[in-house]
Amino acid sequence: MNHEQVLAQYVGHFVDQLFHSGVKQVVISPGSRSTPLALAFANYGKVKVWVDIDERSAGFFALGIAKESKEPVALLCSSGTAAANYFPAIIESHYSRVPLIVLTADRPHELREIGAPQAIDQIKLFGEYVKQFQEMALPEATPTMLRYVRNQADRAVQVALTPMSGPVHVNFPFREPLVPDFSGENVWGSDITNSSHTSIRHEKEWDKHEIETILKEKKRVVIIAGPLSDSTVYSSIFHLAENWNIPILADPLSQLRNGSNSHLIESYDALMKSKTIRDRLSIDLIIRFGAMPVAKPIHQLMNEQIIPQIIVDEQVSFRNPSHQSAHYIYGPPSEVAEGLASIKWRGSEGWMQWWQDLNGRAISILSQRNTTALLTEGDAVLGIHKEIPEQSILFAGNSMPIRDLDTFWISSEKNIFISANRGANGIDGIISTAIGMAAGGKRVTLIIGDISFLHGMNGLLLAKRYKLPITIVVVNNNGGGIFSFLPQAKDKETHFDLLFGTPQEVEFEKAAEMFGVAYEQPTDWEAYLKALRQSYKREGCTIIELQTTRDHNVTWHREKWQMIESIATERLKEIKNES
Repeated sequence: MNHEQVLAQYVGHFVDQLFHSGVKQVVISPGSRSTPLALAFANYGKVKVWVDIDERSAGFFALGIAKESKEPVALLCSSGTAAANYFPAIIESHYSRVPLIVLTADRPHELREIGAPQAIDQIKLFGEYVKQFQEMALPEATPTMLRYVRNQADRAVQVALTPMSGPVHVNFPFREPLVPDFSGENVWGSDITNSSHTSIRHEKEWDKHEIETILKEKKRVVIIAGPLSDSTVYSSIFHLAENWNIPILADPLSQLRNGSNSHLIESYDALMKSKTIRDRLSIDLIIRFGAMPVAKPIHQLMNEQIIPQIIVDEQVSFRNPSHQSAHYIYGPPSEVAEGLASIKWRGSEGWMQWWQDLNGRAISILSQRNTTALLTEGDAVLGIHKEIPEQSILFAGNSMPIRDLDTFWISSEKNIFISANRGANGIDGIISTAIGMAAGGKRVTLIIGDISFLHGMNGLLLAKRYKLPITIVVVNNNGGGIFSFLPQAKDKETHFDLLFGTPQEVEFEKAAEMFGVAYEQPTDWEAYLKALRQSYKREGCTIIELQTTRDHNVTWHREKWQMIESIATERLKEIKNES
């Protein structure tokens, strides 16, 4: 066989094995050195091929596909800085436990470290952020090497999927010529590696007597439900809350704000803004499912007070930024919740009633719209809540949008899957991730700030090319709105706008025109609702820009919080100490 035929068999067997091991989609960025694998995916025909010209965007697009499909997704790029542009998405994949198979092409060994073009050191390029790095051998088509390449493909997928899920990096050195000859026999092979991977847990079975001991003398217990990717776990956590008669402080990413339950407390973030309230609550046990929630008051509470915790996680990890001692239970959250629910213990009626009463009052305050014509950032969330289609996806940008979602998104019967990039919490790649989640065909609504939008605007190329169903609500407060809530805002007269506010004065309508997507700029509530409804009827992408002002936004939020603090303080006085 000549070089081109050898190359075809080598990459063909690798791609075929990826497919049989569970990879159904690949995101490819154009490049020369990656030609062998790119053509292999294109000729193979069984793996869905997406193309994105920007590797940073492509990484987040693949992340979104994997988050929505809950399957591993492959990424492919050329050598050099092309690979480095994957890094932000790989970091997010690592911390959010999303499986990615990162394939990078490379120069052969004789062209490394000698000044050859587009040849950087790609060995362990992503460091500890990938679960495994594999430097592939140069292509050969001997039976041994074809078994080797299949084994490496299967290994990459299994490592990405098994505890805890995350990215793996496979680096392929290729010599020229780079165009394989797929016309020969045995290109894709028939010797599939049908490896069986079974995980048997050997940890000791958790002792319910230990939990019973922890519960003794406890009166004010709460469940904190942080981000959870499993939308089926909610019934088990609700069952636990009902059996024990305790509140669930549910982050919007917990998926517990789907449907109604009397133990669900959506407004806990607003209720606990005040340190006075946090102190008077005297919580004496926290049971946490999932990662830490978005709400800052929860982080403040756990740093201000020593509160025993039971932390439930799918895999062995230490997601405990308060550094307080905790009782860790590792296992499927639904199974653990049902196990806890079987323990005979019940919280006081007064404790539960306080949360229920205040939650109702707080929701009433938070749901009150601004009496002026000016739209607020709370209105952005309330409008989506009212108009979003059933069985669709809501994706929240970081910084203010995810926090406004936490504050203003009350429980819904529409069965909305809520997602965000809360692994590393960056503002980059948000548009591409959300568009990736739309790749499965479900309608996606993205709420994003103007700075985040500018960071990832080139992701709109994907929306244009593939006409994926996404509505993008851009909350444009002309800068970094979150800084207006932070201590940096005290410097408003001098360096605040230069260093933190960073107004950009961008006309987003021109961006929509450039990328060929629909655009709306409603200026009042009814026009906003109409724009949302129209966007949900359209194919492809619609950008809806809501212009707000940072100063008004801060004042409006703080007025809401002060009203809620006032009624919470009065209601707390009514709870007897023995409750």
